[in-house]
Amino acid sequence: MPLRTTKKETDQALSLEWALHVRNYQLTLDKNKCVGCQICSLACPKEAVKTTKPTKTQQQKTQKATVDVDLAKCNFCGICDAACPYGAIKLTIDGKHELNVIEKQSFPTLTRDIQADPNKFPKNHKEAEDACPLSLIKITYTLPDGEPTENPTSLTEPDRSWYKTNINIDKDHCTCCTACTTKLPDGAIHVHKFITGKLKINPTKCSDGCTLCLDTCPITGTLYLSHQDNKIHVNEASCIYCGACKLACPVDEALELKRTSINHTPIRSGTWNKALERLTSPTDLTKELKTKGSQKAREAVRKRTMPEDQKDA
Repeated sequence: MPLRTTKKETDQALSLEWALHVRNYQLTLDKNKCVGCQICSLACPKEAVKTTKPTKTQQQKTQKATVDVDLAKCNFCGICDAACPYGAIKLTIDGKHELNVIEKQSFPTLTRDIQADPNKFPKNHKEAEDACPLSLIKITYTLPDGEPTENPTSLTEPDRSWYKTNINIDKDHCTCCTACTTKLPDGAIHVHKFITGKLKINPTKCSDGCTLCLDTCPITGTLYLSHQDNKIHVNEASCIYCGACKLACPVDEALELKRTSINHTPIRSGTWNKALERLTSPTDLTKELKTKGSQKAREAVRKRTMPEDQKDA
């Protein structure tokens, strides 16, 4: 049992602490990064994470959903940290960011495939940085000797060749929404979504003028209000299926969200299987298990048919 447990909350963060004899656990929720989606609450095996619906009163700005963690239920496993697509939750052990659930292969790492080509980025650094709706792209420049320098946008093309453009992407907090790929020149950046699914709005159920889902969606342009029918519509190209909009919707059948797959590092774990079932569905869990079984069978056949001199290589 812990010697001391504490829970503190400010406008900026929620912090929980376990103080043991030899180790100190701290779980911190950054409210500025948290969008109030459903991922952490669904992934939590102890049902310690609770998310409340966003609120909006007449003539007031929508207040995003709030996330709370029950200190009595939380065992500081770090699954919420590993599952959060926004990187809003962080678990530290003795001040170091450690996730034992990943190291012990109880939970996978979400696969973030992000590749950038500095040669194809626009010369205007603000244009490049504004391509990310979450402001996770930063552009810096260095001289040939490695010395940092200011943005050389005023220089002519021959002079510009002296500078090296550095593309800094905060991959730990990137949701892989792919919004940047549509705003930047072709080939400048490649992003592969790690959550796939389907988001559909039922126009007959959607209330006229209601913008709760639009107000809470963190990815600009994914949801938009049509002036033709005064309804919310979906652009799934940049949707990451986090569930913030679903949580905000006041009418249960007005918005349908379904996650079909989550790209992650290879793992065989009952803990992950249960989390995946809650995040997707029993059907999609079965599909993943069948895919793993097929891959294992193919690997077994490959090893049996491999020449003897290659088996020991």
